[in-house]
Formats: sequence, structure tokens, C-alpha cells
Amino acid sequence: MSRLSTTFCGISFKNPITVASGTFASGREYSEFVDLNRLGAVTTKGVADQPWSGNPTPRVAETPSGMLNAIGLQNPGVETFIERDLAFLSDFDTRIIVNVCGHSIEEYLNVVRRLEGENIDMLEINISCPNVSQGGISFGTDPAQVELITSRIKDEASVPVIMKLSPNVTSIADIARAAEAGGADGLSLINTITGMKIDTVTRKFVLANRTGGLSGPAIHPVAVRMVYEAANAVKLPIIGMGGVTDASSAIELMLAGASMVAVGTANFMDPGVTEKILDGMEEYVRDNGLNNISEIVGAAR
Repeated sequence: MSRLSTTFCGISFKNPITVASGTFASGREYSEFVDLNRLGAVTTKGVADQPWSGNPTPRVAETPSGMLNAIGLQNPGVETFIERDLAFLSDFDTRIIVNVCGHSIEEYLNVVRRLEGENIDMLEINISCPNVSQGGISFGTDPAQVELITSRIKDEASVPVIMKLSPNVTSIADIARAAEAGGADGLSLINTITGMKIDTVTRKFVLANRTGGLSGPAIHPVAVRMVYEAANAVKLPIIGMGGVTDASSAIELMLAGASMVAVGTANFMDPGVTEKILDGMEEYVRDNGLNNISEIVGAAR
């Protein structure tokens, strides 16, 4: 076994590197630049029960050390995903983590039910979506809602359920504990941080949606802190993400308590960054005399 091999939620992975949902589509475009067989897993773009057109443009803006996006989870819906994207991914020797989104618990459950029996390894549930039945408040900001939606999805899913947590909360530890209480198998964090950009010349909002999600290196210290807090609040394994650009930033999240790491915005800057991170992690394991990369999980003192 490779010294980068790991186990997450009882499933073996060849290494702890995946990609952050929404930054890699479902792998088809990136397969021209990255050997998908080398990744521990591909995490897909969010999948809804029906096609979503997303937000009006412009919906992406560059910021210092990062970017804002207000894509609005545009996706073709679960039927097209299964026929086109999942069929494509199934030809590769990599784990498949499907990100699920919805505006109501029933919408989430429709996707979970439809994916039952398909060739997937895990579900990652994006609870940063607005809950239309609760006035548009994000599922992920209310511990009671987090526990409820987690429990409902766990009742339907036969594969491990990973709850993707929003950083736009007062206490990430409380949200992590709510997901654990609902029966989650693991957590992934952090999602983007809500931000805004205004053009000082035109005095107009740069994004049509006005606000967007901030990602990239600018949020990495926040991600490290929140992964550490979540890891010390619950017993669930964590996929850490947020501003990962190289092996060092990936390893930092593992030291904070993440068992796996997802690479996001960096894929836009360098489509081959995931393989470079894996090369750097292999070098780190060798130089530090480790038997396995998992030895560093939560090892920060």
C-alpha cells in the first residue's frame, strides 16, 4: 500500500486528495490536464433533482488572494448527471463523491433516492443552500435544521453521508455537533465565506447577485481554524478545504484534524495542481520518516 493511502468513513482511498465541489465540474474537462486515476476521489459539482440555471451574470470576480463567485449551483439535474457525468467518471479508478444540493429537504431526498444503487462511494450534502420553507435561511446556519436534514438523508442513503458545513456561522463546533447528532458519517469544511465587491468607478456591485462566496488562499487561515474546532468538537472524520494551493497548505489542514483534503479554487489557476500536491505530500512523508500520511491527522500541538 502507498504511504498516502487512507481510510475515510470505512472506505479505502489511494490518497487523501479530492477536489472541492464546483471547481472541477465532474472531471471531464480536467481529464485533459490531470490523470483522474491518480486522485483519491473526484467530488462532483452540486447535483439537484431538477436542472438549475444558476444566477444572472456577471457571477465571478477576482479579489486579492481569492475570488468571489455567485454561480448559483447551476447544474443539469440528476438524470443528466447519471447518464453523462457519472457514466464518464465510472471509467476511472478513483472514488466518486457526489455533492447534493436542494432548496427543501424533499429536493435533497429526491436526489439521494435517485442515486441509490448507482456507482458512487459517498454523498456530500451541501447545506449552504437556502431553505425555501424557512424563509430562505441557509440549512447550514441552524443546528436544529442541520440535525434534521442529516437524519432524514441518513434514513434514505446506503452510502456514507458527508455534511458540508458553511463557515457563515457563529460556532462551527455547534453545527458539527448537530450533524453528528443527526447521524452524519463525516464532515467537509469549509464552504465559501460570504463577501461583496463594488466597482468604485461605476459604483455598481461587481456581481449581479451583489454577494458571492469568497474562496482561495484568502480564506485558508479561517479554514484551518474551523477544521481544528470541528475536529475537537466531534468524533467524525473531516475533509478539509479552503485555500489549498500546495502540499504545505494541504498538510496544514491535516495537522489541524482533517483526514482528507479537497482542492478548490487552485484548480482554476493551475489545472494540474492536484498532482503537484500529491508529489509534495509523497516528499513530505518520505522526508519526515512517516509510515503513512494519516499519522499527521490532528498532530498539531
